[in-house]
Amino acid sequence: MIFRQLFDQVSSTYTYLLADERAREAVLIDCVFEQHARDAALIRELGLRLTHVLDTHCHADHVTGAWLMKAAFGCSIGLSPVYGAKNVETELVDGAVVTFGAHRLEVLATPGHTDGCVSFVLGDRSMVFTGDALLVRGAGRTDFQQGNAPRLFHSIRDKLFALPDECRVYPAHDYEGRTSSTIGEERRYNPRIGGTVREEDFVGYMKNLALPHPKLLDVALPANARSGEPEDGRVPAGPDWAPVVITYAGFPEVAPEWVATHRNDVHVLDVRTEAELEGELGRLEGATLIPLDELRARVAEVPKDKPVVVVCQSGKRSALATTILGAAGVERRANVAGGMVRWRELGLPS
Repeated sequence: MIFRQLFDQVSSTYTYLLADERAREAVLIDCVFEQHARDAALIRELGLRLTHVLDTHCHADHVTGAWLMKAAFGCSIGLSPVYGAKNVETELVDGAVVTFGAHRLEVLATPGHTDGCVSFVLGDRSMVFTGDALLVRGAGRTDFQQGNAPRLFHSIRDKLFALPDECRVYPAHDYEGRTSSTIGEERRYNPRIGGTVREEDFVGYMKNLALPHPKLLDVALPANARSGEPEDGRVPAGPDWAPVVITYAGFPEVAPEWVATHRNDVHVLDVRTEAELEGELGRLEGATLIPLDELRARVAEVPKDKPVVVVCQSGKRSALATTILGAAGVERRANVAGGMVRWRELGLPS
């Protein structure tokens, strides 16, 4: 199985990508609206077919990226029906199963943080994705959005702690850099609900946390009631000058075929050395030559009246060049994917 743990630094949210290595079917858990480009790039680069995008609960600290994923990949949105959210096709009720290739996730209702919280247990019981119910050495707060400390106590003690000791725990959040734990560890060492703690102890602990409300509460809840769909129902606009794709590494890229048919609409910046221009790969007519190691000092020489596409031998140095241009204020920029090697393979004019 393919497994990736992703992180949103603003909301301290973990997003999880799971995929069947052979069938290439994938599910995405607890994605973040602002991280859509990153997550979509990873899915595309790994050659996966996203079948489901799932949320463990209706988040109060960030807007889900579920609707954007559906718009991009045609996947099914999954959430507990307790929330009555729009755009949900897969109702995540207790005992429901979500399959991806030969793998399966079983839905475990774990209310308490909110009424509709669920956890996802991998079919072989080796992993559980606990949302905001069970955290690493903690538990989700219960002081708003139908939170209920006694219910959360029983969700964790009766359901999650019934899983095998070695089952690895992956929460939706952590604010101290802890990435995972195990059921055995949390049963023993969790200061809120581990060891010999009784319900009264847990309820008293949770009642006295005195945490401030999430900063995005008023924005996140209504947006998440639409599964993250913007109020105008439109996908946020990307670059309007070309079909630019953001890679998982964070670089803007454009296909060489597009560049070849839009040469008059862009400036080409070649960041190879002078000696490389005489090699077998050739050069693009009219391109501006500024070697990469000189670009920071000479960035003012780059024409800015048109978008800038950057090329090198294989597309690696030119990717870095887009970062340098961005830092210098050049917004309309992109790397030519694959560089001159790919350009020549496609038989494009040089």
